[in-house]
Amino acid sequence: MTDQITRAETFAALHKKGDPVILYNIWDAGSAGALRDAGAKAIATGSAPVAMAQGYGDGENIPMEAALDNARRIVSAVNLPVTLDFEGAYASDVLGVAANVERALETGVIGFNFEDQIVGTKELYDIETQEARVRAMREGCDAAGIPAFINARTDIFLKARPDTHSDDMLDDAIARAKAYAEAGASGFFAPGLKDEVLIARLCESTELPVNIIALPGTPDTATLASLGVARISYGPVPYKQMLGWLQEQATKALN
Repeated sequence: MTDQITRAETFAALHKKGDPVILYNIWDAGSAGALRDAGAKAIATGSAPVAMAQGYGDGENIPMEAALDNARRIVSAVNLPVTLDFEGAYASDVLGVAANVERALETGVIGFNFEDQIVGTKELYDIETQEARVRAMREGCDAAGIPAFINARTDIFLKARPDTHSDDMLDDAIARAKAYAEAGASGFFAPGLKDEVLIARLCESTELPVNIIALPGTPDTATLASLGVARISYGPVPYKQMLGWLQEQATKALN
């Protein structure tokens, strides 16, 4: 446990506004090893690539036990902090969230992505409900004795076209960041947000380190750093690029 606590503290310290930690998301022990050898400071799973690599769709379709077994193998393979994309923690109620987080921490991971969408729907939990869920996640971490990094994610922007992102949507995100911070979140994740003005305003509005995902059309690393971003992740992009390369090479070999 001492090593796990140290890795959790090390991971938290990597989040610096203006000097973002880069998390090039992986899906299994082999891809984690490749990232370690490339010089990664930490390892982050992505829920979509983890599920797709094992024949499942995203959205908690991969059984939790399979996802946790995969996380355990990743932790064992690399001597680095490993953060788990835990989607909605496989529970809607607070007791289930707390219990599942404790189980997940037994794998050796030191952090979580935790989203506010109601998994399997297009809806988000209201702020009060998700605040209680974040608090339950923090209570589960405390019960396990691990200062895990809770990267509280909002899907406000991911569920809307970038050209429709607005100040009103950002106000909602800022309100969520405040509530999640009060509940014990360590960081705030706004996937899908690409507008530089909105990103800068979000970073200025919260003390939480802000995570932006490097989807096509997102500002580059240097620009995101200048806007105050503290964490840049890649989500399913590496897996999809790898799969595209594999299909291309296979086509050449088979035809």
